Amino acid sequence: MMRRALAAAVLTAACACGGSPKSDKAPPPVAVEKKATATSAPFGQLENGPLTIYTLTNVNGMEVRTIPYGAIIVSIRVPDRSGHMDDVVLGFDRLEGYLGTHPFFGAVAGRYANRIANGTFSLDGQTYTLAKNNGPNALHGGLKGFDKKLWNAELFDHDGQVGVIYAVDSADGEEGYPGNLHVRVTYTLGRDNELAVEYEASTDKATPINLTQHSYFNLAGEGSGDILGHRLTIDADRFTPVDATLIPTGDLSAVDGTPLDFRRATAIGARIDADNEQLRIAGGYDHNYVLNRDRDAVLHAARLDDPKSGRTLDVSTTEPGLQFYSGNFLDGKITGKSNHVYGRRAGLCLETQHFPDSPNHASFPSTILRPGERFRSKTVFAFGVSKS
Repeated sequence: MMRRALAAAVLTAACACGGSPKSDKAPPPVAVEKKATATSAPFGQLENGPLTIYTLTNVNGMEVRTIPYGAIIVSIRVPDRSGHMDDVVLGFDRLEGYLGTHPFFGAVAGRYANRIANGTFSLDGQTYTLAKNNGPNALHGGLKGFDKKLWNAELFDHDGQVGVIYAVDSADGEEGYPGNLHVRVTYTLGRDNELAVEYEASTDKATPINLTQHSYFNLAGEGSGDILGHRLTIDADRFTPVDATLIPTGDLSAVDGTPLDFRRATAIGARIDADNEQLRIAGGYDHNYVLNRDRDAVLHAARLDDPKSGRTLDVSTTEPGLQFYSGNFLDGKITGKSNHVYGRRAGLCLETQHFPDSPNHASFPSTILRPGERFRSKTVFAFGVSKS
């Protein structure tokens, strides 16, 4: 009875003071809402001054780093199925690597991405001769394409999306192309781990234009080995076969019954060394796929997944074609990030584009931009995780 009375007295005293019995539990933490950020920092020195690197981070922690030199994507960090973050594009830790010789790591390729046969084309009755930088052909804009230009840059942050707008001018006659061309490329990192790439251009003289993003992907993480175990799906029933110099013959051939059929998810290494003339010519896959399209819109084009890490990549685009390149010419002579040596097929490219050599093939979708017109194109790289 004494114990009960004492306990009641203590409780009564506490209530009389407006308090309550003490608790050993700490108050719950206050939730802090994560925000997307867009920041800048120094990234080496060019001849005409310092270069800046821009870091875009969304609310999930996905990170994209990019520089104005070549509008290059330096890194993309995304989680695997256990939440571990890795950089999934090949490249360099320092600016010097990008200033040296490399196979267009992360760059915007142009004025004409991919190849133009013999470095020549005719337009409105005039023949133009381009710089040849790929055997007899012009490739990705020539000796000094957009990958080697210093772009103007402007960061933005609005509505939970962060990004950078790059702009550059290409003078009439540059690398042999006609017309003063103004180009703008916008990288936007969204909430759902989607990186959107939007292209715009205008000209004062008719000119061919074909722009693409040339990142080399390895979803297991750059420097982790080859991509032969990655599984690929391409939404295309046809491709453009090539000659001995990787120039389209002009035909649109069915993928059905060939090692180039990726209409169902297939390991890249499953048929890459098959006895096939097209694979022998390219040393693997280096072909333009004719995407299945029924309207002008951003439509799904390809899906890449890495069974080991669980990472996935879905590519959607407004473009009619996609160049799948399996990194056949990587030869172990390039040392990239963290001293990783990039051997054969250490990364792959999924280049959304118009078809190679279109200015010389009237049957291909036109790549000619004329004064008063506006070139527009959009591609979305959506990263995810598969649990299985």
